[in-house]
Amino acid sequence: MVHPTIAGLNAAVRRLFGGYAELLRMPHAARFSIGSVIACMPFPMVGMTITIAVQHYYGNYTLAGSLTAVQAIALAVTGPVLGKLVDKFGQHQVSIPTILVWIVAAMSLVSCITARVPAWILYCIVPFMAAIPPWGAMSRSRWTHMLKGDRVRTDRALGLSGVFDECMWVIGNPLASGLAVISGILAFSFTGLCVVIGALMFLTELTTEPPSQTTLARQAGMTRAEYRAREDQRAAMLHNDTGKARSSIWGPGLIAVCVTWFGLGSFQSAASISIIAFATEQQMKQYTGLVFACFSLSSLMGALVYGAKNWVIPLWKRFYFCLAVVDLGIGSFLFARHLWVIMIIYLIIGVCQAPTWINGNQLMLHLVPPTRFTEGMAWMGAMNAVGGSAGSAIAGVFIDRHGSQGGFLVVSVLAILSLVLAFIGFRQIKEGTETPTLTAIEV
Repeated sequence: MVHPTIAGLNAAVRRLFGGYAELLRMPHAARFSIGSVIACMPFPMVGMTITIAVQHYYGNYTLAGSLTAVQAIALAVTGPVLGKLVDKFGQHQVSIPTILVWIVAAMSLVSCITARVPAWILYCIVPFMAAIPPWGAMSRSRWTHMLKGDRVRTDRALGLSGVFDECMWVIGNPLASGLAVISGILAFSFTGLCVVIGALMFLTELTTEPPSQTTLARQAGMTRAEYRAREDQRAAMLHNDTGKARSSIWGPGLIAVCVTWFGLGSFQSAASISIIAFATEQQMKQYTGLVFACFSLSSLMGALVYGAKNWVIPLWKRFYFCLAVVDLGIGSFLFARHLWVIMIIYLIIGVCQAPTWINGNQLMLHLVPPTRFTEGMAWMGAMNAVGGSAGSAIAGVFIDRHGSQGGFLVVSVLAILSLVLAFIGFRQIKEGTETPTLTAIEV
């Protein structure tokens, strides 16, 4: 006989996480969800691998920070373009050639780093490392397509995607630091293997792929331009924009979210490279992956609980609370005197990291039309990448001149500025969350 305490605990777990199990039991859902996470391994691994490998072979944090900044800028440029192409032509049509470009670029980059070629050659190769299909956005697009009209399960699916993302970071960060210290070739080889396996799992699952604009326009007997004009007009009517169609997805709410994500990326990227420098000064470089993994593990716990609950608190309130916790927590790294203190801070504030991103994903449901969801998500990620490139480049210069404390000073300043930028867009974000969910509309 099961003890009442254990039975009660099992019932509570089923109530809290049963919604996730229900989603994963949907036909083919587990396959594309897990495949997208495996294929996303370049995101946690490539930046850290480049930083550690370049610092090891060239002994220069400025070069390492600049290269990661170049890659981030390239991601910011290619991300929205790839997202727009995916919405237009389909997921597998765009992803396959993109993957081939990334594999060739990764092989070239690791060979050049280990050979200590002149820096300008690295700068020429790194932009091609941005040829990464928007796996996360494509996975979320599949969920919104499958659950169209079901707001509760759609929000839970976005939470589940956040859980899988954090699993990727928990695994990827320590793997990147460990493998890169052993060999840059080993780290990039493992990442490439993940890309191939994940892409095969995701792209061969065609039944859940949302129809592209080209397909929908063909079914409606229209050109793609005519179809998009009709969709924009319906979205404008939903937003009470006097029925006038907009040719662009950019509205005040989306601009405010993207500016906020720019600030978020800037100080978090600066914090990452500053922590690596701090750990190196304390002869604890081998533990950097563990510190980042603790942040991701805490974020994973936050995503599990946050995404499983049906919230009655307004979305904008949850968004700003989680954002403030992350900003102020990471901004306090300047006062840490030991690597383990940073790890403890990460464990405390990490529970708000994934919810911040989940809130951003839910904002996209209110701000962009359904057949342009991938493009909207790509813009949000692009602005985060641009902010990350600026943050890592600035922090790299300060670290080379003033050590890790110079880097943490940059982190604190950028964290405060990020919060200020977020509150400047308060009205736009609040109004955005009060509009109907565009993805619930059948276009």
